[in-house]
Amino acid sequence: MRRILICFVCLACLLTGCASPAQTEGPTQYQATFLTLFDTVTTILGYAESEEAFQEKAQAIHDQLLEYHQLFDIYNDYEGIANLKTINDQAGVAPVAVDQRIVDLLLECKEYYALTDGKVNVAMGSVLKLWHDARTAGIDDPEHAALPDEAALEEASAHCNLDDVIVDEEAGTVFLADPDMQLDVGAVAKGWSAQQVCAQIEEGMLVSIGGNVCATGPKATGAQWVVGVQSPEKWDAGYLHTLNISDGSVVTSGDYQRYYVVDGKSYHHIIDPETRMPANYWRSVTILCPDSGLADCLSTALFLLDQEQGQALLDKTQALAMWVAQDGIITYSPGFEDYIRT
Repeated sequence: MRRILICFVCLACLLTGCASPAQTEGPTQYQATFLTLFDTVTTILGYAESEEAFQEKAQAIHDQLLEYHQLFDIYNDYEGIANLKTINDQAGVAPVAVDQRIVDLLLECKEYYALTDGKVNVAMGSVLKLWHDARTAGIDDPEHAALPDEAALEEASAHCNLDDVIVDEEAGTVFLADPDMQLDVGAVAKGWSAQQVCAQIEEGMLVSIGGNVCATGPKATGAQWVVGVQSPEKWDAGYLHTLNISDGSVVTSGDYQRYYVVDGKSYHHIIDPETRMPANYWRSVTILCPDSGLADCLSTALFLLDQEQGQALLDKTQALAMWVAQDGIITYSPGFEDYIRT
């Protein structure tokens, strides 16, 4: 069994959320934290009659999420698993027989692409890899940090046509028709995976995967969960707001965690497909939405759009949003403020 960190929670303050004090009677609230899923911190909150009972629940959720982590990994191979890296390695060569969950994700990603007019495009891996490599090199050697080569970005952007991602539902295969194409589902994988897993677990749990929080119903006490939205200025310590939720998801995209500095200017990881550069409309965008996968998609899309365009996209869904501008001014879509606790 993978080692987990598990403790009694009097007041559980997560990276993206917090929980009310545990009750003295009935089930006790516990939390488990994992450090290896989706390259971020994953925290699970829930109630159980004993620590051992909660550990069993948390381990089962972890194991389900681990399957998605491995399936959607673009950097590592796993014995006996055909994952997204396998598909990328076979670009232009041959279709790859994959798990149905990969088929389902990619089909939904095509819907996300249409919904967002191409702002969320999982076929952008060739562009994102250039930024990833430049960011990694810049973090490792700040004195020589540099932007990706502009000509290389332009060339890579010619290999991002989602129509070249051929998903054969009947055969259960995926084929990248362009040999220079690469898939990268980082904009949606955490939220989509959380939604799939949370739909299968008991009510009254809270799962946080980095900036993606999914609640499966109110606490066992009947109280709402309290989820904190990080401050871009004090992301390691402070909250802009705390939100009351009973179910559904809270997802935040921001410029303050994955970034590097070139010539005194910060460059974050959320890349606009049109400019091939990091977008600069917002410091962060937070989405409230019943579906965690859609919330993940929308947090990325709205980060790449001005407020009017973002609101028009929200109007097509059941989602709500909070925008934090570069100057710190906060704007809310209609209905978002109803969920604010503090």
